[in-house]
Amino acid sequence: MKRWAWILAILLLISVAGAQTSSLSVAGDEGAGGSPQGSWHEANGGERMFFPRDMLWGWTQLDLAPPHNEVDPNLCAGNAGQYGGVNAPCSMFARYMLSGILEVRPFGRGPLRRFMVFGAPTFLFGKNVPKTLYTWSPDAIGIEHSWGAGIYINKGFEFRITQHFLFDRLGARDTNLGPADLGNNGPWGRYMTVGVRKTFGTRRW
Repeated sequence: MKRWAWILAILLLISVAGAQTSSLSVAGDEGAGGSPQGSWHEANGGERMFFPRDMLWGWTQLDLAPPHNEVDPNLCAGNAGQYGGVNAPCSMFARYMLSGILEVRPFGRGPLRRFMVFGAPTFLFGKNVPKTLYTWSPDAIGIEHSWGAGIYINKGFEFRITQHFLFDRLGARDTNLGPADLGNNGPWGRYMTVGVRKTFGTRRW
């Protein structure tokens, strides 16, 4: 059933792309005097069909959580310290968080120029137990991630489908860590959504 849902969603994206082909020039004209965030950029005459120069866009960010403010991915119970104190096996409260988004637009011309796929991983590191143990350890905890596809519609609107996955633990944490272990549902669990994104405003940098 999930496989058919994805197939139907991809077909819908392609249909939307085809329906918007006739409005490419209109969107470009309207966007020329508006926001760079929401404007559409026409392909120039020399643009490649596959893997164009502007194929990749994204960002990455490294965060540090100070002691007593650790990131809680909902893998261990808040009272994990009761099951071993400073040696509690379930110590998956993160000191460091490395996150990012990568959008890939593989087509440079035609209706599929509006199509893109994206991935959004978040890596967590640390070894901490609330009210019990606070360290600067970079021990790997795991990855919270999602991916999906989208199509640019017009005037800053994008249609998107997103698949979010269960939390993937890394290394020695990829096992049951005792009575405080809450499993791999993580902060969001597994889900699939269909949505619309609107970009607006002008970025200063």
